[in-house]
Amino acid sequence: MNKPQILVVEDDVAIGNLIATTLETQNYQYHRANTGAGAVMDALSFRPDVMLLDLGLPDMDGVDIIKKVRAWSNLPIIVVSARSEDSDKVAALDAGADDYLTKPFSVEELLARLRVALRRVRYDSERTFDKASVYKNGGLKIDYAAGCAYRDGSEIHLTPIEYKLLCLLAKNTGKVLTHNYILNEIWGSSAASDTPSLRVFMATLRKKLEADPSHPQYIQTHIGVGYRMIQQKQEGDPS
Repeated sequence: MNKPQILVVEDDVAIGNLIATTLETQNYQYHRANTGAGAVMDALSFRPDVMLLDLGLPDMDGVDIIKKVRAWSNLPIIVVSARSEDSDKVAALDAGADDYLTKPFSVEELLARLRVALRRVRYDSERTFDKASVYKNGGLKIDYAAGCAYRDGSEIHLTPIEYKLLCLLAKNTGKVLTHNYILNEIWGSSAASDTPSLRVFMATLRKKLEADPSHPQYIQTHIGVGYRMIQQKQEGDPS
């Protein structure tokens, strides 16, 4: 079985060495780049399974790298950055990043985020879901076999994490899912410190899913508790 190939984009030698050692212990292959230009070139040349990307590179901002890669590839991109403001996370996620991990990070959390990304890669390649399995709720449609979501007939371009969040909510339509439950299901951790990151992901998902995010039609927030997928009234339902 081929080992997963990870592209590590990091100009801090100590952190790059830590990540490389961590990947070696888990039997991953990796390639290292310390500039933005090198990262884009290596993404083209090596076709890695996942990119781990620092935002603060000497020649190019990481958000610009994400935009360049997204112009031609759906390669999963996990940002690993010291920037901890919500605005930085939103900018990276809006540009097309799949996940965001803030420095300093634990090795265990890095590996957990990496496993999530690789599961999505395997899903995309294997297409294990039943082709007839489609979710419909009002104007929302999820084609589980294709791994795609649509609103009013137009495809919604989601990152892997956003897609997993949407599917989790859809499969529990009408139920309030707590923050801890969602964190456990998506990331395998329910640490309270992860709740702000979950809010960022839900905000970006809402912007893509809702016609008016300030008046959500599909995803309802239960403040301090969690989120719920609202069941839309279907044609023919009694008033």
